[in-house]
Amino acid sequence: MLRALLAALLLVTASAGAEARDTEYMLKLDELTRTQEYRQKVGSDIAFSFGKQATPPVLEKLGQFVANRKSNSFGRPDEVACERAALSALIELREYARKLGGNAVINIESYYKKTSNPSETQYECHAGGVIAGVAFRGEVVKLKK
Repeated sequence: MLRALLAALLLVTASAGAEARDTEYMLKLDELTRTQEYRQKVGSDIAFSFGKQATPPVLEKLGQFVANRKSNSFGRPDEVACERAALSALIELREYARKLGGNAVINIESYYKKTSNPSETQYECHAGGVIAGVAFRGEVVKLKK
């Protein structure tokens, strides 16, 4: 009986430690946007501009939006779970743009826990024992073609 109780306590303690992990990653945007999965799932009808990348002139500003997406990281490398979360967040931003009649999302920045982290080359992801998360904030606009 005592052994079973100790084993259960050890299991709960180990699980709590795994859940508490919050590893921060700064991952390369070009590694994300060059994947076949990006081309298939995100597409190219809505342009994305990260950080202060140059864009054609803005004709109309349609609003700023946050996409906060999570991915299951249990049993897979953190980087893979982060990529899935980032793709989901970009798809969400794309859907905002489509819904509002925009053709681009500009000034995209990592926005994890409401902390701005702009970059033209990297995005922020946090991975725990079972969940990885990416949050992007960007401005939906109509750009001159």
